[in-house]
Amino acid sequence: MAIESFAFNIAEKVLEKIASHTYQEICFAWGLKGELRKLEDILLTVKAVLMDAEEKQVNDNQLRLWLAKLKDALYDAEDVLDEFECEDQRRRVLQLYGTTCKKVGRFFSSSNPIAFRFKMSAKVKQIREGLDEIASQKSKFHLTERYESRHVMPRERALTHSFVQASEVSRDDDKENIITLLQDSNEGAQISIIPIVGIGGLGKTSLAKFVYNDERVRNHFQLQIWVCVSEEFDIKILTEKIIKSTEDGMRHVEKLKKMEMDQLQRILREIIGDKKYLLILDDVWNDDPMKWNQLKELLCMGANGSKILVTTRSNKVASIMGTIPKAYELSGLPEDECVALFTKFAFKEGQVKRYPNLLKIGVEIVKKCKGVPLAVKTLASLLLLNTDESYWKSIRDSELWKIEQKETDILPALRLSYEQLPAHLKKCFAYCSFYPKDYEFYNRELIQFWMAHGLLESAKQNEELEDIGSRYFQELGSRSFFQDFEIREDIWITCKMHDLVHDLALSLTQNEFLAITSRTTHISHNVRHLLFPNSTSLPQDLSTLLQGLDRVRTAIFQSDEKSPSSQSNLDSYLLRFQYLRMLELAHSKLEISLDWIGALKHLRYLHLHGNSRIKKLPNSICKLHNLQTLMLCEGIEELPSDIRYLINLRFLLFSTKQKCLPMNGIGCLTSLRFLGIAICENLEHLFEDMQGLKHLRTLIIGGCESLISLPQSMKYLTALEILAIGYCENLKLTLEEKGKSDKHYLAQFNLQKLILAGLPKLVDFPEWLLQGSSNTLQFLKLENCEHLKELPVCIQNIASLQQLEIEDCDELNERCERGKGEDWSKIAHIPKIIINGSDIDSLDD
Repeated sequence: MAIESFAFNIAEKVLEKIASHTYQEICFAWGLKGELRKLEDILLTVKAVLMDAEEKQVNDNQLRLWLAKLKDALYDAEDVLDEFECEDQRRRVLQLYGTTCKKVGRFFSSSNPIAFRFKMSAKVKQIREGLDEIASQKSKFHLTERYESRHVMPRERALTHSFVQASEVSRDDDKENIITLLQDSNEGAQISIIPIVGIGGLGKTSLAKFVYNDERVRNHFQLQIWVCVSEEFDIKILTEKIIKSTEDGMRHVEKLKKMEMDQLQRILREIIGDKKYLLILDDVWNDDPMKWNQLKELLCMGANGSKILVTTRSNKVASIMGTIPKAYELSGLPEDECVALFTKFAFKEGQVKRYPNLLKIGVEIVKKCKGVPLAVKTLASLLLLNTDESYWKSIRDSELWKIEQKETDILPALRLSYEQLPAHLKKCFAYCSFYPKDYEFYNRELIQFWMAHGLLESAKQNEELEDIGSRYFQELGSRSFFQDFEIREDIWITCKMHDLVHDLALSLTQNEFLAITSRTTHISHNVRHLLFPNSTSLPQDLSTLLQGLDRVRTAIFQSDEKSPSSQSNLDSYLLRFQYLRMLELAHSKLEISLDWIGALKHLRYLHLHGNSRIKKLPNSICKLHNLQTLMLCEGIEELPSDIRYLINLRFLLFSTKQKCLPMNGIGCLTSLRFLGIAICENLEHLFEDMQGLKHLRTLIIGGCESLISLPQSMKYLTALEILAIGYCENLKLTLEEKGKSDKHYLAQFNLQKLILAGLPKLVDFPEWLLQGSSNTLQFLKLENCEHLKELPVCIQNIASLQQLEIEDCDELNERCERGKGEDWSKIAHIPKIIINGSDIDSLDD
């Protein structure tokens, strides 16, 4: 049964738009105040009963259908209001650049104001009448009006436990048992298959990881391979994954997709040869013996004693695949271990003794989790910081525990944790289902993704959207909806979703989201978000299936393969999606011209990074005035000449083959918060008018081997908090202006984090980078700067500095030696110092 969610959220959002100062001005300008007021009245009437309707729909199919119709109409209302915003942004650009740019009139081909007014008036009226008709049916459901808002900000929660990389669950006995099975000789058999079977959330994958990384296992096998399988059990795709998971196989990555099965088999034989190997097949669902036998025949190679370790939730899969007498059944954790896990996540350290009544209720909750660590951890994370006994009892006594469980059902504990989320976090969580299982999320990209769909809300005025998104990310992480956190390059946080948690998210969006594969035979007109996980397995009649889907908001292409459809076909598919907010073609090999991109005026998020086939961007991309996120691929010859028209752009990541970046381009993007300039091998000079980026908070410059110096205007980046410059072989970190030394340039930014890496020409530390940050800098990292002579004296005056990392900086190693080095007195006050991977105890000196 598909539950209709989020109608209340959408109604609230549409009402907020209508009530905003911007819309009041738009209404006045276009003479639509009367129509929009009528629309507002209907929405207020409907919104009053929506909370009651969403709760009662579980037992009422007719109510569920009514909610689905209403949600669809609300989405349409939002789309129409968005058209006003698009027109407003277009006129803003004309005001900004219309008098200075001769071609601007031709570029924008301004629409007739009278025609626009009549068109929009008709659309608003149509939406209002449709909503009025749906609203008139609400009386037959006898719904109760509720006027309290769900707009509640989440509690501030630290990611106390989410970043713990060590095992949170002790499975030592299970680990030893599995290792014994792996070390066991095969008694004449070339290969042995060992299934680990158990219900979702028990920790099968975690156990397999601990076994895989054990030193005894590493020494026992000559080759180790890890592949996440999940639902799709395609022999060719699995073979490619196995090859790519080996060091030797990485050499063939670009060619693999073009190879036939016999070629792949030959490469696999070359890689494995006569080695004794261990292959982990994680999260297997295939219960077709024929498919498994095909793969098994393919893997019958290598030395005797080779092993395949399989994790699965299905006993049937385990019996089909296993070669040992009985699959290894992973049981639930003992109650005492579950209670220990619960207290670790539900209470701050040392506080459990202060709340004996809560602990007693907690033990009763643990019993309902039936030994499943994921359930225990998720509920405990939910209860952290909440000391209200009645709230704990409501979790213990919830009706959700009484729902009968099937093998593939969502755990009641997960459903309970979801139900306790604030409304806006619910939708952010649910939208994560648009990506496939085992997808690696990057925090900054995920925040931009939420932003593109208008999911970031704040009760505080002037709060940065990125900060709101960061708080949402932390909140979902602290409640264990994300896991496997890693910090990348000291800039990004990556994480994944447990497959059971992903199942929960998918169950919430199944009426409006669809992953299109070769098995897709029908697409509901209510679908607004599409994932194309593999363009080699699309339906033959895709063009027919996509007819009528003009309200699609999300299109994500994740294939590594050249599309079987022609370029013109793909263009025509995407052009149908006039209300598209997000388009992702990252890491795909789809050949498209993008000449049509300017027509997608609602687009907020365009991700092309990693798509090496796109070499040129049309200037029409600059018509996307609502665009907030633009990630461009390597190989782009040059940035569009009118990039300054992207007046709402907040996140820009790009590569270019240009030698220098012109003025009146990026420097005019006053909304920019994040700028990444990466792998620009020809780039010698950045743009001179950097002072225009008054809101820029993060600047990353990397892999620009020809870059000589930085523009003098860089010192005026007053909002800059994070600066990372790396692997620019010719950069000395001086500013571009002759006749003056750097000490004349006091930077006006207040950095919190500074990273300098791979700068062989850096000899003298650029003090100008630090002089404005003496009260704000918290993190400083120096890596692969082998000629850097010494640390600047001013470091000893930076009281805010919490962490210093020095890696492979030959000159500094001796100078920073604890208690003896010439630079030690400059850094002795810093709480955490790491030199070449080793912690140096400084404060006890």
